[in-house]
Amino acid sequence: MCAIVGIYGVKDASTLAYLSLFAMQHRGQESTGISAAEGEKITLVKKRGLVTSVFDKDNLSVLKGTCAIGHNRYSTAGAGSVLDAQPVFARYKLGEISVVHNGNLVNKTEVREELIDNGAIFQTQMDTENIVHLIAKSKEKKLIDRIKDMLNKIEGSYCLAIQSRSKMFVIRDRYGIRPLSLGKLKDGGYVVASETCALDLVGASFERDIRPGEMLIFSENKEPESIQVFEPDFHPCAFEYIYFSRPDSIIDGKNVYQMRLNMGKQLAKESPADVDLVLPVPDSGIAAARGYAEELGIPFEMGIVRNHYVGRTFIEPSQSIRDFKVKKKLSPIKHLIQGKRIAIIDDSLVRGTTSTQIVRMLKEAGALEVHMRIAAPEIKFPCRYGIDTPTKKELISSSHTCEEIAQKIKATSLGFLSIDGLTKALGNEQKYSLVSFDGKYFAGGNAHSPSCSNA
Repeated sequence: MCAIVGIYGVKDASTLAYLSLFAMQHRGQESTGISAAEGEKITLVKKRGLVTSVFDKDNLSVLKGTCAIGHNRYSTAGAGSVLDAQPVFARYKLGEISVVHNGNLVNKTEVREELIDNGAIFQTQMDTENIVHLIAKSKEKKLIDRIKDMLNKIEGSYCLAIQSRSKMFVIRDRYGIRPLSLGKLKDGGYVVASETCALDLVGASFERDIRPGEMLIFSENKEPESIQVFEPDFHPCAFEYIYFSRPDSIIDGKNVYQMRLNMGKQLAKESPADVDLVLPVPDSGIAAARGYAEELGIPFEMGIVRNHYVGRTFIEPSQSIRDFKVKKKLSPIKHLIQGKRIAIIDDSLVRGTTSTQIVRMLKEAGALEVHMRIAAPEIKFPCRYGIDTPTKKELISSSHTCEEIAQKIKATSLGFLSIDGLTKALGNEQKYSLVSFDGKYFAGGNAHSPSCSNA
């Protein structure tokens, strides 16, 4: 779920990278970093914390050059030290290199063990460090050929920006699991970012999505060169529309807000509730709740206030922090809720922590009934492509039926969007990555064929 950005061919590239990372702070809150290249050297600043707390006028001023790449970290592999922040920088035979990565390599362990057997020394637990070692150890003479060599040895999901002292290479995996967009700046430079909301903030015009399996090469005084490294097998991640992305972003041609609105309407068709009021869990449940209310003709209210200074609970690394932040994060408007039968709409149900506390909160505010509706299918399987659900034990739907979960979270009733309903809301023309819901891997690993029931 990390955010990456690449800026090329413009003065103060690091400032634009900073602004882009600020726009994509929702994709990762653990650490952030930017490296800038000015022809002779690459300069790096990275640290644990939010974009606005890590960067200031002083450290941005040392990041000189017309090329900058940046990263916001949301950990799916690695630890929490600053060493596991990105970009990952190294000096090697051809000079200096810096890499940022959004995704998860499914063969990271095998690749790492082979590299260690061949004498590699690792400084982090990140799969991204594999990429740097593979490039450095390649026998090819040119960097582009070393990158191709590396790409043939990794499997899984990745969007990459690789920076040398004079060029920038941007790659999206053949499955297009994570989003990546290309924009053009008014003064002629280019920006590549995980979401289009970053392009909007820096005033770049959207050019197109980076194609699955495509590499773009940015070099001085030239238009970006496109190379189709792999044949596309497009499986964009459905979770980008459900939760990850900002509602104003356009992901592979589809507005995230509209997709969430569609999910809410489809959820209302599949799992209606006889209630007086529809409330969203802010903020990512708002569009789905509006769609749900519109489809059923039931009043919609913003009956829960969110403290926006807390951050996103799903991407907090420890359970104890998640528990505490839910209490600080949400507050009910009692006069709207008291004496009402409530349908509360959330974007997903992972561990059940947030849902349990929300149901309790609404009942304490005087709700007569609380009907929980989830605008996504049941999350039953861990995803190896970059979602923080590493074990089935953490997923409440993997071991409980819908009715059991309703009892556990003390909701009057509980309903999920079906897998078919999700793909219908998103558009049936596309094969989506639905690993969390159906357990079927397609990029490395064995495919599963579980039976999935949806309320």
